[in-house]
Amino acid sequence: QVRLVESGGGSVQAGGSLRLSCVGTGFTDKNVCMGWFRQTPGKEREEVATVDSDGHTDYARSVEGRFTCSRDAAENTLYLQMNSLKSEDSAIYYCAAEEKCWFAVSDPADYTFWGQGTQVTVAV
Repeated sequence: QVRLVESGGGSVQAGGSLRLSCVGTGFTDKNVCMGWFRQTPGKEREEVATVDSDGHTDYARSVEGRFTCSRDAAENTLYLQMNSLKSEDSAIYYCAAEEKCWFAVSDPADYTFWGQGTQVTVAV
């Protein structure tokens, strides 16, 4: 059974930085896409960054240039370095994964496995 565990959320002042981590276990296929999504009350879950099985990364336009998503494939660990944080980045951040995946997609409906989420709060 695939399990994703996020860590690293918290509260920070606007302009600050946070680093999220997601450790995945239980994968049975080597071709795994992973990604970070976020959600605020009353809104749909949205893509932050996704990475395919070859390590190619895609970012939401709202975070491009500020956030960096990286992956340690050997450890099945996904990171999200968030710099220059803004109040609108406040959300619950979720890690997601999909097996037998070669090309990452931005639609959260295409991901089967999800972490429990970690809260990120950016104060003005």
